[in-house]
Amino acid sequence: MLILTRKQNEEIRINKDIVIKVLAINDNQIKIGIEAPANIEILRGELYEKIKQTTIEASVKSKEIPKIVNLSVNKIRKISDGQ
Repeated sequence: MLILTRKQNEEIRINKDIVIKVLAINDNQIKIGIEAPANIEILRGELYEKIKQTTIEASVKSKEIPKIVNLSVNKIRKISDGQ
C-alpha cells in the first residue's frame, strides 16, 4: 500500500487519466474529488463489499437450483417407473 500525505487542494494522479483531489478537510472528515474516464467504476468500499457479498450469494443460489431440479426430476422418474 502506498501512503501519501496531501493538503487541501493537492492531488494525486494515477496514470494520465485519473486524478484524486483533496477538496476539504473538516474535523475527522475529508472530502475528495475523483476525475476518471466514464468506463472506470468507482465505488465506496462498503458498497463494493455489499455488491461482492450479494454476487457470492446469488452464485451459490444459482448452483443450488440445478441440484433441486435434478432431485425433482429423479423423484418424478421414480414415481413414473412405479418405484
